[in-house]
Amino acid sequence: MIEQYDRKSAVEYARKWALGRNPNFADFNEMGGDCTNFISQCLLAGGGILNYDYVRGWFYESLTKRSPSWTSVSYLQNFLLRKEKSVGPFGRIATIDEIEMGDIIQLRQNATHFNHTVIVTNKTGGNIYVSAHTNDALDKPLEKYYYKALMPIKILGIYS
Repeated sequence: MIEQYDRKSAVEYARKWALGRNPNFADFNEMGGDCTNFISQCLLAGGGILNYDYVRGWFYESLTKRSPSWTSVSYLQNFLLRKEKSVGPFGRIATIDEIEMGDIIQLRQNATHFNHTVIVTNKTGGNIYVSAHTNDALDKPLEKYYYKALMPIKILGIYS
């Protein structure tokens, strides 16, 4: 069964915590970055259902009990774009024009791999504004980011 993704709740969560940390989750800034941890929290706030498969799932219980997809850019990408209909949020690669509030964008800032994840928290007049952790940002214009490539991911819903 497919549940609706609550974009409004995901964006509200992002705006509330973009410049701070929710004490219910560890801060991964000193462990490689907190961006994907923050995006996972936003997806959860949007109605995401946790998937407790350690290898292919998406969940967080503590600093040491979480799936790789909760905090890793590439693992989250793989989880959201998976072919099987396992529990949790899912999406598809989109064009930048298809992106709306609550969708995510992954940035490749180096030569080899995507290494940063942001959430779209505003879109007006063709301009996209995102919020993020690691280098904390609230409604930062996407054009202000340095990147060599980007991957917009449209969140389509949540498998329950």
